[in-house]
Amino acid sequence: MSNNPDEDPQSVAIKQLEQFGLSTYAARTFVALASLGTGTAKDVSQVSQVPRTRVYDAVDELRERGLVDVLQSSPKQFWAISTETASRTFEHERQHRMELLQTALSELEPIEQRAEQRGVWTVDGQTPVTERVLDFFASAEEEIVYMTVEDHLTEDLIEGLGEAARRGVSIKLAGVSTEVQERIQDEIPGVTMFESLWVWSDTSAGRLMMVDGRKTLVSVLVNGADASPSDPRSETAIWGEGETNSLVVVLKAIFTWRLRTDESG
Repeated sequence: MSNNPDEDPQSVAIKQLEQFGLSTYAARTFVALASLGTGTAKDVSQVSQVPRTRVYDAVDELRERGLVDVLQSSPKQFWAISTETASRTFEHERQHRMELLQTALSELEPIEQRAEQRGVWTVDGQTPVTERVLDFFASAEEEIVYMTVEDHLTEDLIEGLGEAARRGVSIKLAGVSTEVQERIQDEIPGVTMFESLWVWSDTSAGRLMMVDGRKTLVSVLVNGADASPSDPRSETAIWGEGETNSLVVVLKAIFTWRLRTDESG
């Protein structure tokens, strides 16, 4: 849905249909028929700004997608499927495309072995940072050490930690309240809680994590204490991978010291 309150539903619907691969004329024709119920090429043209001669081409495109039926009358009548059916159709198409993409990407072989990464990568925005964190959780084989502000420990991240724990990955977590700790320990038996390196509320820190001692990520809240977890621009992160990666070496040393200190304490 558009974030512009001044944009009318018709324009929003047309834009979204174009995003699903319909031509502009086909999108306009479908929206017109959705409002008309049924109509002729003349009817569609009058309400859609589609030239009458192009309505037939648009209908052919829509028929191929299973979105419109035609009554062989004189003149021909066109009928659009219901909103619910159209939504299911597009959802099935989207899911099919995602499955094809996932299969194709998973079958790609690297041209040559990836060299050890010596630099760090930058990620901007809360959603992309969360996606990297989830990817790291999914790749973990032995251990996840994760420190974060409570607002960033969302349901999908808790689920990701839980899935890793079920694979036998050791989970060490810090930075959340006692109440949240108890909830997580109920959902992820065996998770280890340790003391944070600092009081998160006094800093602009977002998350700090290490996976299997060779992949690390650190993020900050760009707007500090005023950062909103719902603001996709409010977080930026850097991450590195490889046992000799500079970021990994530094954060691994910090985590090792913190965990040993916590255990001895």
